[in-house]
Amino acid sequence: MTQSEIRARELGDLLRSRRERLQPSDVGLPPGVRRRTRGLRREEVAQLAAISSTYYTVMEQGRDVRPSRQVLDALATALRLDGAERAHIHELIHGAPPAGTHVVESLPPAVLTLVDRLDPVPAYVTGRCWDVLASNRAARTLWTNWPARPARDRNLLWWMFTDPEAREVMVDWPAEASALLGRFRAAAARHPGDSGFRELLERLHAASPEVRDWWPQHIVTPLGSGTKRLRHPVLGELALHHVVLQLADDPEQKLVTFTTSDQDQDRIAELLGQG
Repeated sequence: MTQSEIRARELGDLLRSRRERLQPSDVGLPPGVRRRTRGLRREEVAQLAAISSTYYTVMEQGRDVRPSRQVLDALATALRLDGAERAHIHELIHGAPPAGTHVVESLPPAVLTLVDRLDPVPAYVTGRCWDVLASNRAARTLWTNWPARPARDRNLLWWMFTDPEAREVMVDWPAEASALLGRFRAAAARHPGDSGFRELLERLHAASPEVRDWWPQHIVTPLGSGTKRLRHPVLGELALHHVVLQLADDPEQKLVTFTTSDQDQDRIAELLGQG
């Protein structure tokens, strides 16, 4: 068996295993009746990926075909593959993941549970471009209600530089915004060609005069712990000490937790109890 045939068979095994672990409700499909297939049907995956059922079947059977990168991306989205799995199927067929691919990030359920259980201690998780991937009630109360924002605007930089609310919340807005942009630049340097960074930076340049002024200064800021001062309409001004933890499964994903004085922590808890 040739290397190409081995890789095609491995791709087929992976596609089948991921198809079988999904239910129609996971991908927005009706459950239907007389469902004897474990997980999704092959034709359902093909429908989600906008390819023919015959072609998908050939791939899942491990036949030696060479699907395009576009087809692999469509399958990765249809089967809810994570970033590592998406890169793996590209490497199997084409030798390496495509440069500049924007990967949709997700978090393990255990991390989502942890963030929620930290209440009333504020906590959130950001991705490689500072998309807010998870936040608990305390964080949403002190910053902004991330889930209520449009999906592409659930980003810490976008909120910081384009939402007037950020300038009210962040007592030291200029220093905080400049440091955040410096951390974003440092991360972007690790991902040259990543379309996620490029697209966000283009949006920020179009929307924010500060980004247009500061980006040419090449400010670079490392990740680190520290103190932030926030202003809340009910609680007043709060000093919060934050710790940044990088997730082992994806070091570009960062869990940030905030602690304050016992008195202020009790006030946050009381406010959440009233919500």
